[in-house]
Amino acid sequence: MATPEEAEQHQKSMQRFIDLANTMKNEGVPTRLISAALMTASGVYTTYAFAGNSGGLNGSGIDKVVEAYRQNLQNIQDAKREEVQQQQQ
Repeated sequence: MATPEEAEQHQKSMQRFIDLANTMKNEGVPTRLISAALMTASGVYTTYAFAGNSGGLNGSGIDKVVEAYRQNLQNIQDAKREEVQQQQQ
C-alpha cells in the first residue's frame, strides 16, 4: 500500500505524463499514436525497473505486469463509471 506521500507523487507523475501527451496532441500527433507510444514506453521502463538494463522479464514476470495493467485499467474504468453516475444524479 502506498503512503500518502507516494500517492501524491504518483498523482503528480501521472499528471505530468498526461500533460506531455496533451502537448503532443496539440502539436498534431494522433491520440492513438500517443497512447501506443506511452504503452511502449511504459513496457520498456517496467522491464528496466524490474530487470535492469541487462535482462528481461520471464513469462511469469510478464504475466504479473499484464495483471497489474489489467487491474489498473479496471480501476480507472470503475472510477469513470462512478463519476458519470454522480454527474447524472
